[in-house]
Amino acid sequence: MDIGALQFFSWPGRRVPLPEVYERALERIEIMDQSGFDCVWLAEHHFSTYSVCPSVHMMGVQAASRTNNIRIGMGVTLAAMYHPLRIAEEIALLDHFSGGRVNWGAGRGFDKKEYEVFGITPDNGGERFRENVQIVVEAWKNERLTYHGKYWDFDDVEVLPKPYQDPHPPVWMAATSRDSIEAAAKLGYSILMDPHSSHEEIGEKRELFYDTLREYGHPAEDRVLPTARLIAVADTDAEAEEIASQGAKWMLGSYISRTDEEMDPVDRYVQKVMIHGTKEKVLDEILRLREEIGLDSLICASLSHDSFVRFTNDVLPKLPR
Repeated sequence: MDIGALQFFSWPGRRVPLPEVYERALERIEIMDQSGFDCVWLAEHHFSTYSVCPSVHMMGVQAASRTNNIRIGMGVTLAAMYHPLRIAEEIALLDHFSGGRVNWGAGRGFDKKEYEVFGITPDNGGERFRENVQIVVEAWKNERLTYHGKYWDFDDVEVLPKPYQDPHPPVWMAATSRDSIEAAAKLGYSILMDPHSSHEEIGEKRELFYDTLREYGHPAEDRVLPTARLIAVADTDAEAEEIASQGAKWMLGSYISRTDEEMDPVDRYVQKVMIHGTKEKVLDEILRLREEIGLDSLICASLSHDSFVRFTNDVLPKLPR
């Protein structure tokens, strides 16, 4: 079982100087590197204190420079909002700087404000995203790139550098909706699973992905589907539930818009989405998900620094690897 960590760069209430936010995050990544995490996944967001990291590529250079073993994951590059050849160049360069430790996760993004400010129409965001990913991979695989698509045309372009990893870093598409899961599977890409779906929904989405993959003749073996789960660990179940509740309220108030006709949005997160409890309860829940839905790659999204420390010290060493 692969164990990664999702690193946000949250700035709630702007209570501390922004450089402190970045330094704390990088110090945490150093701890991950020393503690046996397989990968840190860096979250890109724009125009919000939810996470003040507009470039996971630049942040990845910092993370690589301060670590030796951990893989550096893009969680994710908002690929619809970039020129695809710029992505290809920057990820390849990061792959060299990190000594071949890059995992490339690409997503289309879902925040309407990001699309509006960058001048991209959300209605064609999915098509643009998938075309951009295809171009990036083709630029890495081929000595020279010729490509003619709906949004981009290139003739005989040499895109340099090529990645350190041969032929290129592993690639995942972030996929949340049924349509995006099927689209990724049809193209043969593995997927990243989001932290906002319930455990039950994650299981259903995994089944849909593998069914579609086989339907279109793509190999299903030897794939891992990194799945982000929001985690709170404390001395008591009640304390952990309070951390989870406060985390849900902050996310819903600052960035995420999710509704459920059957229950309060905060209750939905606490009861159906998050993993919370004592170290023993959190360990048991992760092992249950591994058994019941096939969880093979966990991305731990800690809801507090104390939860991160407790997970790292008390849960991580007991997970099967």
